Formats: sequence, structure tokens, C-alpha cells
Amino acid sequence: MNAKRGKEREDFGRILFAVLITCKIFLLADAVESRKKAKQVADFYSGRSNQSREERESSPIIHLKKLNNWIKSVLIHLYVHKGDSVLDLACGKGGDLIKYDKANIGRYVGVDIAAGSIDDAMKRYNNRRQRLSFAAELFCGDCYEVDLERSIQGGFDVCSCQFALHYSWSTIERAERALDNVSRMLNPGGFFIGTMPDSNVIVQKLRAAQDLEFGNSVYNISFGEEHRTKRFPQATRFGIQYHFKLEDAVDCPEWLVFFPYFQSLAANYGLDLVLKLNFHDFVHKHIKDDHFIDLMRKLGALGDGSNGDTLSPDEWEAAYLYLVFVFKKRGEPGPRRQQNDRRRQWSMMKAEDIKKLVT
Repeated sequence: MNAKRGKEREDFGRILFAVLITCKIFLLADAVESRKKAKQVADFYSGRSNQSREERESSPIIHLKKLNNWIKSVLIHLYVHKGDSVLDLACGKGGDLIKYDKANIGRYVGVDIAAGSIDDAMKRYNNRRQRLSFAAELFCGDCYEVDLERSIQGGFDVCSCQFALHYSWSTIERAERALDNVSRMLNPGGFFIGTMPDSNVIVQKLRAAQDLEFGNSVYNISFGEEHRTKRFPQATRFGIQYHFKLEDAVDCPEWLVFFPYFQSLAANYGLDLVLKLNFHDFVHKHIKDDHFIDLMRKLGALGDGSNGDTLSPDEWEAAYLYLVFVFKKRGEPGPRRQQNDRRRQWSMMKAEDIKKLVT
């Protein structure tokens, strides 16, 4: 009897070991696939060259781009204060550097996975006719894969992630790493601000479409055959991929982020929701403010109304695909730092000043 039981335990041990090995193989395969897709996204954005002013103005979505800049400018105006330390995750080509300069921040750190984009951000920082009012550090690496504390000293008042957090939603590990990094980098009472696709809108449009594809003259979204039912059970909160093409801007895979679960997961990392608004609602709310109306005019998001120079209906529909979010890290903020004349801190950046994230 004892020999039989011993044999059964031995067989069970072998089966359990085989199951564990199989699971590990699947997890490793998922990780490899996830990194492969992250590189695909990075290569796409690295390959996009900086446009001249004339090229930007001739873009088929120029007014949408200006509207996006207005939304980010309003967010920064509302949540970034003089002397703040800012961490810009997925900073891209440094498109928000001027916005932070106008906010008169004290410290800026930008992180992006795309080496070409980081190089362009450095050039933008260096090539301003008027020097920016803050020193900057730039890091190249995947902030959804590595622990930022190994490379960057924390203590940020604001963490920003614009049009990029959904790229972390390919796996739960990447999503958790992203939120863990945000939480660890932020001071208590600090704000996590950002923009990303609105999954509710995307799923609604998918279900209203005859097939697995929908869009208009400026954007197209397509889902794979595995989503033929157009149903997304709670068990599949991560890895729901679609392909997004936005004229003159995006052409790569993206992932749905279901906001209730995003909010719940963020809470696990001490980040409490302050604001969530679709772009349409955000615009309607803040366009009533005289200061922001004036900013809208200066940016030219609505054009001048002549010869069709205005935000088109198709661009406005594309704006509906996005939302604004703001979270606040739990805890009492410490005393604000005394500010000095930070303009003396600016210095020309060189290629060797761009650091690699420690893996």
C-alpha cells in the first residue's frame, strides 16, 4: 500500500512538474511576443521624422493635432504648478516641452522606448530660440518593462503619460509595472495625468459595425477574427489587440483598456481617480473658460472658419475615441520646495547625455 501511494505521489509530482514547465513556457512565449510588439510600436514611432512647419500645417488632421495639444495644455495648466518636478512617460519627440516651460516647472525627466524619438526630443530641447527654463534628463527604454527606481531618482509632483498608456495593456505584467512605476516615482499627493483611447467608445463602434472594422476618412480601427463575437468577458481584461491607423500619426497595434479595471488596478498602487472625461466632454467643459478659449484661438484648433479651415466632422469623431484621466497618489504632500532661478540650470544636451534604463 505504501509503495502504491509512493508511486502515486511520484506520478503526481511528475505531472505537476510538467504542468509548471508548460505554464512557464507559455509565460515566456507571451513575454517574448509582448516585447516583439513593443518593439514594433517603438520602431514605428522612431521611424517618423520630424516635420517642418509647412508639412505639419498641411496634415489632413492638423486641427485634430491642435485640439490634442489644447487638451494637453489645459491638463498641464490645471495640474502642473510652478517649480514642479515632472516625469513624462512615453515622452516621444518632446512635444510637450514648451508646455512645461510655460508652466515654469523645476525639473523634467522624459522616458521613451523609441531611440529615434528620444534623439528628436534632445534636438528639440537644444534648438529652442529661447532657452527652456528647466534642466532636463532623457532616458531610452521601456518603462512598462523595467523598474524605473533603478535608473531615476523619484520625488515627482506630476507624472504624465500622453496617448501611450494603452501600450502597456498587452499583458497584466506590463500594466502592473507601468502603474507601479508611476506610484513609486510620485510624491504623496502627486498627480498622474494622461490621455488614452476610450475603450467604451471603441467597443460601441465595433458592435455597431457590420464587420470587424470601422472608421472614416482620417482613422481606421480593425479587430482580428478572434473577436468575431465582439464580446469581451472579464477574464480577458488584457491583451485585447486591435490595429489603429490615424492619418499622418499612427499605424500600429494597440490594446483596449477597460477603465473600471484600470481604476481598480491603479487603486492597488495607491492612485485614486480624480477625473475621467471623454475628449468631447472635456472640450465642452473647459471651452467655457475665457483663458482656455483664448488658448484655443492661439493654437488654431478650430481654424478661422474660412475655406473649410476648421476642425472637420471626421476629426471631431476621431477625437471622440479618446479620454482624459487624472489620478492622485494617496498620502499627505510634503512642504513645497523653495525655488531658485532655474534658468541657470539649462545646458546643451549631447547624445551621450541620453541614458539607457537599467534592465
